Formats: sequence, structure tokens, C-alpha cells
Amino acid sequence: MAGKRSESSGSGSQEGFTLERNLWQEIVGLLLLAVGMVTLLSLLSVTHGALSDRWANLLRQLFGWGAYTVALGLGAVGVALLLHSLRGVQEMPWERVIGAELLLAATLALLHLLFTGRDPFQLAQEGGGGGYVGWAISHLLITALGPMTTALLLAVIGLVGLVWALRLSPRQLAQRAMDALFQQPEVTAPLPEEPAMSVSSREAPPAPAPPQVVSRRPRRKRVARPKPEAKGLPPLTLLDPDAPETHREAALQERRQIIEETLTSFGVPVRVVSINQGPTITQFGVEPGYIERRGDDGRIRRRKVRVSKIQALGKDLALALAASPVRIEAPVPGRSIVGIEVPNSEISLVALRGIMESEVFQALDSRLKLALGRDVSGQPMVADLTAMPHLLIAGATGSGKSVCINAIIAALLCQNTHRELRLLLVDPKRVELTNFNGTPHLLSPVVVEVEEVIRALRWVTGEMDERLRLFAQAGVRNIEAYNKRRNREPLPYIVILIDELADLMMVSPDEVERLVCRIAQLARATGIHLVMATQRPSVDVVTGLIKANFPARISFAVTSQVDSRVVLDTGGAEKLLGRGDMLYMASDSSKLVRLQGCFVSDKELAKLVTFWRRVGRGAPTEEAPPWAAMASQEEEVDELLQEAIALVRRHERASISFLQRKLRIGYPRAARLMDQLEELDIVGPDEGGGRSRKVLISEFEE
Repeated sequence: MAGKRSESSGSGSQEGFTLERNLWQEIVGLLLLAVGMVTLLSLLSVTHGALSDRWANLLRQLFGWGAYTVALGLGAVGVALLLHSLRGVQEMPWERVIGAELLLAATLALLHLLFTGRDPFQLAQEGGGGGYVGWAISHLLITALGPMTTALLLAVIGLVGLVWALRLSPRQLAQRAMDALFQQPEVTAPLPEEPAMSVSSREAPPAPAPPQVVSRRPRRKRVARPKPEAKGLPPLTLLDPDAPETHREAALQERRQIIEETLTSFGVPVRVVSINQGPTITQFGVEPGYIERRGDDGRIRRRKVRVSKIQALGKDLALALAASPVRIEAPVPGRSIVGIEVPNSEISLVALRGIMESEVFQALDSRLKLALGRDVSGQPMVADLTAMPHLLIAGATGSGKSVCINAIIAALLCQNTHRELRLLLVDPKRVELTNFNGTPHLLSPVVVEVEEVIRALRWVTGEMDERLRLFAQAGVRNIEAYNKRRNREPLPYIVILIDELADLMMVSPDEVERLVCRIAQLARATGIHLVMATQRPSVDVVTGLIKANFPARISFAVTSQVDSRVVLDTGGAEKLLGRGDMLYMASDSSKLVRLQGCFVSDKELAKLVTFWRRVGRGAPTEEAPPWAAMASQEEEVDELLQEAIALVRRHERASISFLQRKLRIGYPRAARLMDQLEELDIVGPDEGGGRSRKVLISEFEE
């Protein structure tokens, strides 16, 4: 109750202060407005009064012909105060007042410079020119700079004052003028209601529907982003802006007509009701019509066109449109239409900066929000990694997987410092992610060796178990609740990005699958998230256990429908265009969304990495990765050594593949065990040819 009273009293005092301040603004505004009106009337000799005449003569001597401007300025400031008080605005635009004063001072001085043939002081006494103020400014500047230089300087000061008073730069003034001259207002007329389309087998096809309204990407509003310097984050100006949009309405209407005529000629009457143009494809929303047939009894019966008939004519549409591949989405989620997705003749580039500056991205409250790209209508698509909580990316070579991972890393680096986020990057190809070396967010340099990847994943599982124990002791459920405790040091988020999962599964499938699945099952609450990519989406790489723990998936262009079903459990990815064209399946919905992924150039990444390298100079750096001690312990004594000795004695054979199968371990660990067995003289040397090693049992018989 006490807290509520204090809160209510504080709000009441704040409201009283606001009302008192607004009252004073109204009083001062009325006084200034009255003084300005009386002064202007006195200068025009409309009113006669001792006080007003003296005040008007004083203004004439001080400002000369600029006295009229001063009188108007007093009235304008009074009106501004009144308007701000009535609207409840607490801040006055004082920069406009300062700009107006600069403009007035420059004008007064220039007025005096026009009368260089007369005595300037006498002119000021008579109330002409710029008065005493203009005489003082011009006299000082002429003495120091000369008449011509003074006039030029005063003109510049006047221009600066005008721009400052209007709160616009010269470039913005020119841009507004160009927009007013050349921008045409958008007119959106409602679609005319048409009767249901009907076609008889003997009747001619109906006339084409009138041109439909093309739904384009709305103009994006820039949202004021907090200054990145306050948190030490890089500015978005390091990234390239969006490319200009290209819209060709005539070509869209021509394609609309081709779709309607082609389907109608095959006995499938349809009507295009919407056109959504995206950066890569254009989606034509098709509404199936009705077919009229005469029954045996002579009655005309209407039957709606089946969706399967439209899907069966996909290749005929691609031939008629001279565009391939054409993907048909039947039906469009949430709407009673069939979507026909046709590739654009010109592909627009989707920049990461444009997505991060959008309202959708700014409104999402998360530390790990990702900018995925734009959908078929050009709307920005964002996702929250903490809600996924893990992401699987698949696609053929050159389809855009590595660019997508680079965009994810860049988005995370633009939002988090190295104290809030740590990254573990795995790149067996050695060329995709190594340019991020040196950023303070990395737990270690980019991991390129498969043996070190296994150790790193083991360390992550240990870190996950340790965090779960901390949460249990603190009585919290997740990392957000733990970090809100003031008496505890906040834990950073950990994001693991693996660029090629197939290479790891080829070398050590059992151990990699076990570690990945354990992390994916338990690490969500601890702030540890996985992002994995593979170019071979087969069942031996993307196993059923891995798919079950990765509900959020992205599929780029693949080579066959089988690969698409492995990743997305449905076909469609084999018809993608490549170069960033993808299908996204969210964790909370099985519906697929087609997107054009964000593109980040090497130049943008270099700027971002350079920024963080400069910031990370003062940050504490680790000489060795946190799993280095674990690797040294494995090299000294392996816990499976005794079990391996018992196996080779019992089976009287020894090989690396034999140890892999029996102990369910990877190739690197099995090879180390075999080397230790050879050092202990339990097995003989390698004889080559893939033959098993000789077991020296007689020397170690018990």
C-alpha cells in the first residue's frame, strides 16, 4: 500500500507540475502575443500611446527596418507557446528560435551595408537600415574583413539560420521539393464485384477481368534506433542500404492475363484477385471459378474448379509465361486462393540493413533476433532464435547457406556485445567463417579440425550441465530470470554455428549425433542455441533424431524432391531459384513461407569485424579455448582404455573400425586408443592393406 501511495503521489505531483508549466506557457504566450501586436500597430502608426510610441521608437533605433520583423517574431513565439501548451508538449524547439535570431542579425547587417554612401551611425539614429544592432555588426565585420567579404559571410550566416529554423538540411529541402513535384499520389480503388465465373464446354471463354490492384511493398518508415555508442554497438551505417525497388505494372498485368487465358483454355476458369510482387518472385492469387454442365435431366449444374486441376497445369503455365520453375501453393495459408509463384525477370537485392531498420525488427524484443529476409509480398521477415530454439539450414552447393549464416552472425554482432553473447564457429571448409577471427565474441578462433569440434561440443555439454545446476540452486527456470538477479554475475548467451554438418557426420556420426541431440534437448533454458547447415540433406546426415530436435528449418534450393522431404517433410524446395531463395518452416507452424534471404557482402563483414577488433583490444582475451584442458586429459589417459584392452583380448583382433563399432566412438578417439594400445605393446604395428593388427596376448596373460 505504501508503494502504491508513493507511486500515486509521485504521479500526482508530476501531473501538477505539468499543469503549472502549461499555465505559465499560456500566460507568457499571451503576453508576448499582445506585445507583438501592439508593437506592430505602433510601428505602422495605427495606435497612439506614450508607452507604445516610446517602445516603437526604441525598436526603430535598435533594429531599424528590422523592427517590424522583431514585432512579428514576438507574436510568433507567443503563438508557439500557446500551441505547445494546448497540445501538452513539454519541449520548445529553441533551435528554431536561435536560427531565426541568426537570420535576423544577418539581415540587419546587410540592410546597413546597402547604405554605404550615408553615415551609418546617423542612419541608425533615424531608425533606418538595421538600426544600432545592424550598424554594430556591420561596422565590426567591415573593419576586420572588408565590405565584400562581410556581405558574403552574412549571406552564409543567414542561410544557416534559415536552415536551422526550418530543421531541414539543404539536401532534405531539395528532396522534399522533388517529391512534391514528381511523386504521384497512390490511388487504391476497391475491386469491382463481379459475378462468379462460369464456363460451359460449348460457350466461348469469358472476357478478361479488369486490371487488378497490384499490392506493392509499402514504404518503410525509419524507426529511431537508440544510439549504438551508448552500449558500444556498431552503427548500422557500416552496412549497405536497400537497393531501389523496380516495379513494372504493365508486365504484371500482361502475366495476369496470360495466366487467366491459359487456365481458361484448358477448361479451368480462374480469376486473379491479387498480385504480390517480392524481390525474387511474384505471387498471383488465383480464385477458382465455376464450371456449368448440363445434366441428364436437362438442368444446368455448377461445379467449382478443383485445386488439383490447377496444380496439374503447372508446366503448361511455365511454358505460357516463359518462366521456370513455377511453384503453385494450394491453398495460400489463411486465404481461400491458390498462389502461383512466378520468377521475376529482375531480382532485387535484399540488404540486411533494410530488414534491421524495419518496424517489425525493431518491435521484436529479444537479444537473439534474426533478420531472415523478405517474403513474396516484400514484407520483412524476422525470427527469434530463443523461441526456435535451434535452426537447421540445408541446401545444395551455391544456394546461399553460407551467406545466410554470415547474415545471422552479422545481425547478432550488431545487437550484442562480447559480454552478452559468445559465439562458437565451426567451419570444416576453412574458408567461409575464418574472416570472423579476432572478434571478441568468439570463444576461440574458428574451429576447423574435426577432433577439436568433438572436444568443443563436449565442453558445451559440460557448460550446459553447470548452468542447469546454477539455475537449480538459484531457484530459477531460465537464463533470463537468472540474469535479473542483481547479486549474481550475468551469464552470456552461447550460439554454436556449424557450417557443414555432413563432414562431421562422416568422420564421427555416433558421437556427433549424441552430443548435438543432447544439447538440442536441454540447452534452451541455459541460453545455448545451435545453428547447423549442411549441403547434403540425406537421412544419414539429417537423421530422424536430429530433425525431431530442430523444429525450425530453412531449406534453400535442393537437387531432388527426396532431399526436400528430408528437410521439410514435404516437397517444394527442388523448385526454388537458388541465390538466397528459400523456404522457412517456423517452430510454431508447419506452414512454409517463401523468402528471399538477406545478403551481406564481404566488404560489409570486413567493416563489422574491424569495428569489433578495435573494441576488443581492451577486452580480456583467452590464450587457449576453454576445452584445451579437456583435450590434454584425453591425451594423457582415456577412460575407455581398459575396456579396449578387454575387447582386443576377448576377440583376438584389433582395428580402428572395430573399436569404433564396439565402443560407439568416433574415428579420432578410436585412433588415439589404438596408438595407446600399441605403446603398451598390446597390439602390434599396422601391417597396411586394411588388415587387422596382431594382438600380443601371450605377453600379457594373467
